[in-house]
Amino acid sequence: MGYSRIAGTGSYLPERVVTNDEIARRVDTTHEWIVARTGIESRHVAAEGQLTSDLALHASRRAMEAAGVTAADIDLIVLATTSGDMQLPSTAALLQAKLGVRPGAAAFDVQAVCTGFMYGITVADAFVSRGQFKCALVIGAETLTRFLNWDDRNTCILFGDGAGAAILKPADEPGILSSHLHADGNHSHILRLTGNIAGGKINANPFVEFDGQAVYKFAIRVLEDCAREALTHNGLRIDQLDWLVPHQANLRIINAAADRLGMPMERVVTTVQKHGNTSAASAILALDEAVRDGRIKPGQLVLLQGVGGGMTWGSVLTRWG
Repeated sequence: MGYSRIAGTGSYLPERVVTNDEIARRVDTTHEWIVARTGIESRHVAAEGQLTSDLALHASRRAMEAAGVTAADIDLIVLATTSGDMQLPSTAALLQAKLGVRPGAAAFDVQAVCTGFMYGITVADAFVSRGQFKCALVIGAETLTRFLNWDDRNTCILFGDGAGAAILKPADEPGILSSHLHADGNHSHILRLTGNIAGGKINANPFVEFDGQAVYKFAIRVLEDCAREALTHNGLRIDQLDWLVPHQANLRIINAAADRLGMPMERVVTTVQKHGNTSAASAILALDEAVRDGRIKPGQLVLLQGVGGGMTWGSVLTRWG
């Protein structure tokens, strides 16, 4: 049994930016109210006809460039999404064709909503570390704004579109130190989407259903729990963790979970202010930003976290570089 490491990351955000003031012109809310409740100031929204695979394509190319690999090197694609291009085939397969990855390489989607990237990177790590694949592309990509009721101020303020990607390669020493994944379907009713999508169009009930207070309490608890689980598993203390990169759902949730852990906010990466909740893309978007601006440095310990509908939650602990 070998190891895998993240060799490069990339991200992409659609050009259109929707501000709180723009939303306030449509529903009964204000910029100040949204910021106070969520920390969100703006979010990116995919253009008409711009599909999840299109966002994933841009993020993937940037990750490949950062890792120094080409489409010919990739033999596994794992794409985490709740808002795929269509019911079938998988968005990963569509991305494979767009990237020009060779026929015969493996490509599939995973669906764990906002924890999707944690599930995806865990699956890819298992394959790469055992030697079955040599170069895995893992993506979190969403166009969830297509599932929003823009007249519902409780949900339309929360979400944004975007994609993030990472390249996993074999390593002589542990890069991915551990993964911890969980789900509890008994809480499925507090965050769900009962509609479906085909060809970028939505059918049935297309809108996200959300019990904000229940999700808030659940998220704070499990983000703390899975962080402590990862630290305990690896024999680490919180002060030995260099960076916490949590799911970017709500700044109040992030602040509360960090406070319960005793993690200073100076060591917590936050992008929710400008991105909103990008679901499966959330943590990898934040990671890529912190890598590219130089905050995350080689040798540092980074804990990625997700929590989302299902309910699902989990973490991935990695030593960077």
